[in-house]
Amino acid sequence: MRLENGDRSTCHSIVNSSSDDDDDGGLLPESYSPVLDGEGLLVPPLNFAMVDYGVFRSGFPDTANFAFLQTLGLRSIIYLCPERYSEANVEFLNANGIRLFQFAIEGSKVEVIFRNVYLNITFSFPLFLMHEPNGFGGGAIQEPPLVNIPEETIKEALRVVLDEKNRPLLIHCKRGKHRTGSLVGCLRKLQKWCLTSIFDEYQRYAAEKTRVSDLRFMELFDISGFKQPPTFCSHSPN
Repeated sequence: MRLENGDRSTCHSIVNSSSDDDDDGGLLPESYSPVLDGEGLLVPPLNFAMVDYGVFRSGFPDTANFAFLQTLGLRSIIYLCPERYSEANVEFLNANGIRLFQFAIEGSKVEVIFRNVYLNITFSFPLFLMHEPNGFGGGAIQEPPLVNIPEETIKEALRVVLDEKNRPLLIHCKRGKHRTGSLVGCLRKLQKWCLTSIFDEYQRYAAEKTRVSDLRFMELFDISGFKQPPTFCSHSPN
């Protein structure tokens, strides 16, 4: 489902934020502090960060974050949860001419504790080998039932991200970890990042709540239907 509201203009310099968790816990290694402008304290949303030029990510913004969001000059917000957008947030969007795109991806409390030894293995071997009964690792990682991420919904959201008319934009779910991380990971794949870098970025936000199913989804995500990444996209740090 998609909801749209108005339009707005350009992006100003970014002030980055604090860390926390998505559907529960996990700390971001580099945290961002609130800053003072001429009128008071600007508080970024939970897990706020810049993804690329004109593309930001975070957890769900509350009223304390509205002044900060105004400094970004947002044109659009991509909301990845099925729950109705809060009335206060809708009023903020309407007052600032920001369009809302809602993609109803269900969250889940099913989570995987991803031990360091397995993280190291993941970066060296494809995920599907780790989960074959007789594959590498002998099925050592016990994966709970797969968290269903609808690929077509992610593709539709990714097209919104890639459309220059929608930027500057903010991507967010509840805590800015799993759903947001999966969408950003698919963007990184389109930008030709290697899987090691994609997984590392995802894990900086998900921490001990990393989901093997999310990593598998990003690994298998099909980018063949997308054109070459636009000029705003950066490439892999590796």
